[in-house]
Amino acid sequence: MQPVVDIRGLTKRFGEREVLRGLDLVVPAGVCFGLLGPNGAGKTTALRALLGLSPGTSGEVRVFGLPIPAEGRAVRARCGVVPQADNLDPDFTVIENLRVYARYFGLTGAPVEERIRELLGFVELSDRADAPIATLSGGMKRRLTIARALINRPELIILDEPTTGLDPQVRRMIWARLRALRDQGRTLLLTTHYMDEAERLCDELVIVDNGTVLERGSPRDLIRKHVEAEVLEVRGTPERARAVLAGVSGARIEELGDTHYCYTRDARALLAALEQHHELTFLHRPANLEDVFLKLTGHELRD
Repeated sequence: MQPVVDIRGLTKRFGEREVLRGLDLVVPAGVCFGLLGPNGAGKTTALRALLGLSPGTSGEVRVFGLPIPAEGRAVRARCGVVPQADNLDPDFTVIENLRVYARYFGLTGAPVEERIRELLGFVELSDRADAPIATLSGGMKRRLTIARALINRPELIILDEPTTGLDPQVRRMIWARLRALRDQGRTLLLTTHYMDEAERLCDELVIVDNGTVLERGSPRDLIRKHVEAEVLEVRGTPERARAVLAGVSGARIEELGDTHYCYTRDARALLAALEQHHELTFLHRPANLEDVFLKLTGHELRD
């Protein structure tokens, strides 16, 4: 089956700065695909390139088999985009925002009114149809932005950090709606800094840094490949923690501030040692995608 997104050897330069360095990205149809990376890794630049909004310096980009940027307009007509920041029109009500956006795709009349009612129900905003945007909570605005992105029944939905700043209840509601869209056969391309979100939603993902792909696979496969099965987060006086952990073999240890991260395939010896030292606190958990992300991209802060 032809991939929805097919990017080969994409580079993008801004003056002397090379943001994308031979990026390869293939997104199959009907999946939730994650594009992960630290700030400045090139994620937003790649998204703009595949939509034809910021053509690459070199390389090839195809979406739905169509060349970008030559067929950018045709491609955008088949896409829905949820941007990082909500950009709803504050002068319109909820339903008016959807009606106006529908007109950009040439959608008017009874069919689009039915579509709007369907979408408001989908994001649980039917009772706020006539509400001004200023009266909506942050979660409601995010749900409306998602509904707006679906007005043209897109085949590819691009979600740029869709749940940033939302409370757990709203995040879980949005996750459920995104899974429903994938189950309908839509293709989702997701960027997020929440590794638990990527782990829950993505069938497959890439981790990008410095404009190139570091790794690709399913969340479970990447965790299994790159990190040990169990993690102990140990907190306390660094000198005391080092002394205790030095006496236990079979663990890979990383120190960050007042926390030691102990990666192991069998935590029993570590747990036995730590239980004898009540001045240290610890958390025992399974390895997760965040551990993979930090191992591949490092711990240093990014702007």
